Amino acid sequence: MIGAILAGGKATRYGGQPKGMVPVGGVPIAVRVRDALIAATGADPVFIANDPSAATWLPGLRIEHDVEADLGALGGLLTAVVKGPAPVLCVAWDMPFVSAGLLRELASGLRLGYDAFLPASEGPRGFEPLCAAYGPACTDAIRAALARGEREAVAFHPAIKVGILPLVDVRRWGDPRQLFLNVNSPDDQQKADALWRESSPSSD
Repeated sequence: MIGAILAGGKATRYGGQPKGMVPVGGVPIAVRVRDALIAATGADPVFIANDPSAATWLPGLRIEHDVEADLGALGGLLTAVVKGPAPVLCVAWDMPFVSAGLLRELASGLRLGYDAFLPASEGPRGFEPLCAAYGPACTDAIRAALARGEREAVAFHPAIKVGILPLVDVRRWGDPRQLFLNVNSPDDQQKADALWRESSPSSD
């Protein structure tokens, strides 16, 4: 299994600055995500990014552009499973607290017969599609959802077998509100910095 860092969005709340490169605890968020994926998989992740400057953000990683442009988060997932290729562990590049232990547990979910394995969370959906493991069956299911004009990151779930890691297991790796914290604005960055100072994230 390989990891995939998803660098989606235009970071408009940062005035166009690449939000994955803002520091938390003195280290760019994307570097923390990269290191967690390497620890989980034993290999460099692929970097899914469309910006012409992306090669300078995480030097040494293979960069893949979206296979189909302007399709949002679902387009990023498609690119990850096609170019990874699947099976692949996908993580959004603005999650500074994702732990390698959690990622390994998500990867193991695919060996249980699931096509996608996601962690439960306390977010609006109740699980996190941009921190999850995806298998080969997702490719055709995602393409079919996109062909129907759907763009939600979970639009293809009815066509595959989805497993959810229960919250009780997620909590073994940390507080879900912290593990899945997205840094989308300067306020989020300040919050993440404060959390980092209070306690370092769980990793193993």
